[in-house]
Amino acid sequence: MAGNSFVALGDSFTEGLDDWRPDGTPRGWADRVAERLGANRPGFRYANLAVRGKLLDQIVDDQLPVAERLQPDLIAFCAGGNDIIRFTCDTDDLARRFDAALERVTATGAQVFVFTGFDLGRMHPLIRRLRGRVACYNELMRASAERHGSTVVDLWGMAPLADPRTWGKDRLHLTAEGHRRVALRVLETLGEPVAEDWRVPLPAADPAPWRHRQVEDLVWMRNFVMPYVRGRLRGRRTGDGFAPKRPDLLPLDLDGRQPAV
Repeated sequence: MAGNSFVALGDSFTEGLDDWRPDGTPRGWADRVAERLGANRPGFRYANLAVRGKLLDQIVDDQLPVAERLQPDLIAFCAGGNDIIRFTCDTDDLARRFDAALERVTATGAQVFVFTGFDLGRMHPLIRRLRGRVACYNELMRASAERHGSTVVDLWGMAPLADPRTWGKDRLHLTAEGHRRVALRVLETLGEPVAEDWRVPLPAADPAPWRHRQVEDLVWMRNFVMPYVRGRLRGRRTGDGFAPKRPDLLPLDLDGRQPAV
């Protein structure tokens, strides 16, 4: 990767939920990647325009014009995940809109990387029903990336993310450990040296009793699924009232630290 500036576009995945700093703000894979890139590049600047809950068209309308104005050397573009989990989704139409957006992103002249969706095969059956949509969208995105000369970061093939310990309580957002591994995957894909391997399995966990798993499923349904459904029926959007955490290209304040991914 060449250059001294990085802009991240997207939704909660790129904003960094559920990888929390001590002050309660999200860190996430993009911050981790920026910190590692900035440690070796004097004058490195980073902006993160991602906002939780945003759909593809909202990212295109709100964030893409800012990236076009900033003209960074590197752009991460991850969009479509919130469209996929809606009650209905035409993946072919979504992929056409993604392709048009990616054409604009690459027209900035930046090095661009995009992401496949995660493999949901080992998730709760309610989430697993989306696996076919995600797989279809992945292949259409790969074709789009090839057309426009973009790099693909393959999240589908990240076997350690099948471990439920890499997912937060809502089962939609990665924990700090999940974001750390995605950051390592991104850096590897960009050709940056890394000291750790994202492929290493998590330590073995004690098997959870069946009763415990059932209780966890019920808590998840009550605390996350039902509020989401009610919010959608009332027209409420997750990202309402939130702004990008780093809206402009600014230097990173590393305080002389050599950051750990």
